[in-house]
Amino acid sequence: MSRVQKGLVAGLAATVVVSIIEAINMTVGHWAVAFPQLLGVILQQPVDQPIVGWVAHFIAGLGLGALFGVLCPRLPTDTAESKGIVFAVGAFILMSLVVAPIGGAGLFFMKAGFGTLAWMIASHAIFGIVLGNVYGRLVGRSREAQHMIHGNHIHRHGPYHA
Repeated sequence: MSRVQKGLVAGLAATVVVSIIEAINMTVGHWAVAFPQLLGVILQQPVDQPIVGWVAHFIAGLGLGALFGVLCPRLPTDTAESKGIVFAVGAFILMSLVVAPIGGAGLFFMKAGFGTLAWMIASHAIFGIVLGNVYGRLVGRSREAQHMIHGNHIHRHGPYHA
């Protein structure tokens, strides 16, 4: 299986986990604007018909997973999990600067309130942890695995190695 395929599987797993917490938010508490709702607004769908937002949410998660598979060896840090978090932070920043304003939530979701900002940070962190963990497990611990996570260079651990 290629890095992109492993990324797709990891992206699907991470999206499923985040979707579960998004569904809880939307049905039980609704303490923040959920990402599928934001995507539905961007795609000009009625609020009472969330299916398009959910489909877009899964497509975004799969796309991010595939991109993670490509970028993982180039990301800083030593483990697939920490690379997943770094990647998710980058995705959060991009979403906060581009997607949120398009959806009417303002830069960094400020028009939607601090709760939505906190929710998006937390859900992206969860996405990144699951993404990196599943990708790392799919890759395994072989020499090829190290190449898929760290790239072609010889990777040494610790701050004192050149």
